[in-house]
Amino acid sequence: MTNDVLAGSDRREVSLPAGKPWRFHHILLAAAAVAFLLWCADGVDLRPKEIVRAVPIIGTYFARMWPPRWGFADSVWKPALETVYVAIWGNVLATVIGLPLGVLAARNVVRSSALRNLAKGVLNLFRSISELIWAIFFVSAVGLGPFPGALALGMNYGGILGRLYGEAMENVESGPIEALQATGAGRLQVILFAIFPQVVPQFVTYNLYWFEVAVRSATVLGMVGAGGLGFELITSIRLFEWRETGLILLVILGMVTVIDLASTYIRSRIY
Repeated sequence: MTNDVLAGSDRREVSLPAGKPWRFHHILLAAAAVAFLLWCADGVDLRPKEIVRAVPIIGTYFARMWPPRWGFADSVWKPALETVYVAIWGNVLATVIGLPLGVLAARNVVRSSALRNLAKGVLNLFRSISELIWAIFFVSAVGLGPFPGALALGMNYGGILGRLYGEAMENVESGPIEALQATGAGRLQVILFAIFPQVVPQFVTYNLYWFEVAVRSATVLGMVGAGGLGFELITSIRLFEWRETGLILLVILGMVTVIDLASTYIRSRIY
């Protein structure tokens, strides 16, 4: 009986916090979102039956890729290195382009709204044109090879990184900035010693992530003559050399995996 009393005394009534009730305008927004998605589905000619039918066909393609043609490796390693080189230099050029534009676009660095808007406009232009379109432009301008691929990545990713850099600088703590300004420090000193120390780890993280993306993008750029594995990949597909295609895809997977592990390790050492 005592146990029953104790058990009863330990009981607590727990009431879960009540969520906000759905209102009419919430239901209306949800219905509008569903209607918009259905409208978009009609625009892309979405056909679920065709997706189901395509699954075994794609499975057949992958089955033909196994086992990979290992003897083709001698023809793959050089384009694979070229792909990495394009990604590295594309990332370097993106930093060279994006960093000064990001500084000019930051509200707490540049007071002139006209200059900030100009920098943001240039960044918008660079990133609104995809790297594939940039590659086509540069291939026609400077010729075939990895060089136009690096330029294409530099332009597109420069616009992306520049925006990220600018937003990171705008969100820094104001304390170090005010402390330096109180000592009479100039604008450049504030940028170098109050803003950059706070954002450099973020900058490194951004560059590592976009380097991973650049390796995959560099593969696609090769399909339009901008060097790398893309040319070998599209050639093997057009010639129905599925085992060679399988080897190239394995190489791409290996490169991306190694880069992902390396960037994860570097990020863990930074933070």
